[in-house]
Amino acid sequence: MAVRTIGVALNGVTGRMGYRQHLVRSILALRDRGGVRIGDDVLVPEPLLVGRNAAKLKEIAERHDLPRWTTDLDAALGDPDVSVYFEGQVTSAHAASLTAAIDAGKHVYSEKPVAATPEEVLALARHADAAGVKHGVVADKLYLPGIRKLKRLLDGGFFGRVLSVRGEFGYWVFEGDWQAAQRPSWNYRAEDGGGIVVDMFCHWSYLLEGLLGPVEAVTARAVTHIPTRWDEQGAPYAATADDAAYAIFELAGGVVAQVNSSWATRVNRDELVEFHVDGTHGSAVAGLRNCKVQSRAITPKPVWDPDVPQPTDFRSLWQEVPDNEVFDNGFMVQWEEFLKHVAVDAPFAHDFHSGVRTVRLAALGLESSATGRRVEVPA
Repeated sequence: MAVRTIGVALNGVTGRMGYRQHLVRSILALRDRGGVRIGDDVLVPEPLLVGRNAAKLKEIAERHDLPRWTTDLDAALGDPDVSVYFEGQVTSAHAASLTAAIDAGKHVYSEKPVAATPEEVLALARHADAAGVKHGVVADKLYLPGIRKLKRLLDGGFFGRVLSVRGEFGYWVFEGDWQAAQRPSWNYRAEDGGGIVVDMFCHWSYLLEGLLGPVEAVTARAVTHIPTRWDEQGAPYAATADDAAYAIFELAGGVVAQVNSSWATRVNRDELVEFHVDGTHGSAVAGLRNCKVQSRAITPKPVWDPDVPQPTDFRSLWQEVPDNEVFDNGFMVQWEEFLKHVAVDAPFAHDFHSGVRTVRLAALGLESSATGRRVEVPA
């Protein structure tokens, strides 16, 4: 068995997602368990931390006994031991850094959205293709245990003909004045690439496409419920980006998906995101980790009568879908797939061209909200 290393430059690891999911739970987790198995060989990722804050980088590097970090992106991209560049900065910084990485001949893997506009993402995709480098974008929601169970149900024909999807995502993000906010302040500034439509419609695009088929039309309303928030220094600022969006997505085959996304809602459900899928033969509710079902054979027959207490305990009639397998961290699973794609050209569905579709849906959602019209998605 041959063991070889692959250098991975990670830009943006001082942020919550970049640190927890991409560095600790993906790259370091893969390294700690011996690497990625490719046939009889093993590929071990070796991280190079990149960022602008030397103190934070140094602290993270020392915490995990990592010898390599730098604030010089050009030096990182010029390192011959680095084969892959990961982009995890704020959205507005993606295009320039990814372009530089492609110019340096590095394979590129990016958090979504890949760039601010579909035109920018398409230009990056074409640039990467012309340079002969592999490119990928994070599609983590498809790798969640609950969603993978839902995909298993779809593949097994559990639903019969799928009719509709109802999605609820969100939670209360504190304004930052009397309790610290759980999300960075740039998320609420449109000029910095913030907004829940830009963030979450990219997720809903690949998720719906990966489960049920591409989105053919969107009707959306984006709003800013909380107009003033407080930043990391405790200073008030105007929230110029949307913090909630209410959308209807029309999918190929006639399936209708209604998805609410909000950072200004209080949770009264089992998980922070849930999708209720109805079909002719059964229904399911899938979240981050769990999935429960009700087949038509055990569907109750309620009668509307508002004058008497409801006699049926509806929740008790649903059944949990068993794991039937061990679910690894979703980010790590996709990292493993991308590294195999780089090493031996293994299939990888989520390239920058798929990223064009996700960013385009966000742009069309904002267009629908601004015009008050249903907008068709170009084929």
